[in-house]
Amino acid sequence: MGGTWAGVRERVLALRKAPRWWAVFGADFPDHGHNFELLPVLTEEQLGAVERRLGTELPEEYRTFLLEVGAGGAGPYYGLFPMKPPGPDTPPATGHCALPFRPELSAELDEHMCAEPRGTDGQDDDTFAATYAAWDARHDELLDAVTEGTLCISDQGCAYYSLLVVTGPLSGTMWDDIRALGEGVAPVEPRGRTGHVSFAEWYLDWLDHAERRAWDETTEPPPRLKFASDRT
Repeated sequence: MGGTWAGVRERVLALRKAPRWWAVFGADFPDHGHNFELLPVLTEEQLGAVERRLGTELPEEYRTFLLEVGAGGAGPYYGLFPMKPPGPDTPPATGHCALPFRPELSAELDEHMCAEPRGTDGQDDDTFAATYAAWDARHDELLDAVTEGTLCISDQGCAYYSLLVVTGPLSGTMWDDIRALGEGVAPVEPRGRTGHVSFAEWYLDWLDHAERRAWDETTEPPPRLKFASDRT
């Protein structure tokens, strides 16, 4: 195997033996820490079944990751969600991923939030209730629509998520789902340059940082968190 992902699976799995593996955020949490484990890779047949279910071809860097590194597991934040091939009991996809990605909807959502109806403009109760219901319905529509054309691939914690754009000219770039703030989606910001961050850049940047932190024995590490499951 050569190219972008050459040696990456081996590098990730080696971190399980690093002296400070637990100091990497997201690795050492009961129930949802990734523990520097990776799922087996997908076959071309399995990946094709995934794409048919989603209704769109996945970006090349993510496709090759699933074929050469793993179908989920260790990665930024709490790791990558599993990408499982559909089975006989798998429900049909919603078609959400196959829709066009429209980043401009985040600005529309922000404007819509600023226009939330207030009960101070002289409207009677029934008129205000109808006005607010219409605003609220559009708010729900926008909250759902801002993630169309994306695949949610990672949980950042606190109801934030990492999204991979899978349709349109921005396909293959990484975005943050910040709807928990009442906002939409925002592009992951690259270090030291402008533009967008691709999936490979996002993942490999995390891996470089994880290796530095996990193997570093020259500085004092942060205290290791203690969980109820650790205590006897």
